Amino acid sequence: MHSLHWTSRMISRALRSSFSTLLESATGAGAASKVGEGALKSATPRPHFVSVVCGFAKDNLRHKYKPGKYGEDSWFKASTEQADVMGVADGVGGWRSYGIDPGEFSSFLMRTCERLVQCSHFNPQRPVNLLAYSYCELMEQKKPILGSSTACVLILNRETKTVHTANIGDSGFMVVRQGEVVHKSEEQQHYFNTPFQLSLPPPGHGPNVLSDSPESADTMSFPVEDGDVILIATDGVFDNVPEALLLDVLRDVEGERDSVKLQMTANTLALMARTLSLNSEFLSPFALSARRNNIQARGGKPDDITVVLATVAM
Repeated sequence: MHSLHWTSRMISRALRSSFSTLLESATGAGAASKVGEGALKSATPRPHFVSVVCGFAKDNLRHKYKPGKYGEDSWFKASTEQADVMGVADGVGGWRSYGIDPGEFSSFLMRTCERLVQCSHFNPQRPVNLLAYSYCELMEQKKPILGSSTACVLILNRETKTVHTANIGDSGFMVVRQGEVVHKSEEQQHYFNTPFQLSLPPPGHGPNVLSDSPESADTMSFPVEDGDVILIATDGVFDNVPEALLLDVLRDVEGERDSVKLQMTANTLALMARTLSLNSEFLSPFALSARRNNIQARGGKPDDITVVLATVAM
């Protein structure tokens, strides 16, 4: 176990070094842009998210409710003067057969991201930095937090009215505007049902465990408009609910600023995913993907489900 701690700290230091240059250059640019910022703040509308969360654990008997978690899924929301930030992570369930709780890895990532948003070096244009530094902190723990997780983080930069995203694996997001999907993430898979993932394997398992760098995350940046609807969710949603059904629900809350109505919609999406995941006859997106890989499958995919739903208000 000592060798694992030493190795993970070495990897963590290398990752911190690779991201420090990005952080320093971005911080310098941010400092230069603050000239005259006070006058602009009062004149320019600053966008924000109206956001809600809902979800289900795959096994409600095993997993008692804990804030920020649904089973092995985890999520966070955070706000600063600069930005609104949301994220989800999905612990890889296969670790349970090794006596490892997959939810600890994903939960640590999201709780650390939430804390780092409040730090002075937070960069509202670099969600991948949040993932990288959270992953570094995880690997530096004296008591190793073993396992793997996918993750998706989204930042709304208030000043530029731009959303920046970082997605690793098969969690993801979609943005709806005027009844159409205008932006969405693409899942990252090594092969069928084996997503990209951040990992810390137990001693002796390293060569046999997939482990992707935070730099492997797919990143996007795009401007947002007043009323845009943003869904960020784990694969328990996207594997079970076809995009057309998601769109039918999401277009009804474009421009909605009532958090109660948004919560009802998030509840609807989570319950829809839960119901379809348990339907053995439904030809789910997961089953269709399996068939494209020459695997005969039908029905939904029982899984933990996390829905973070937001609208953009300006």
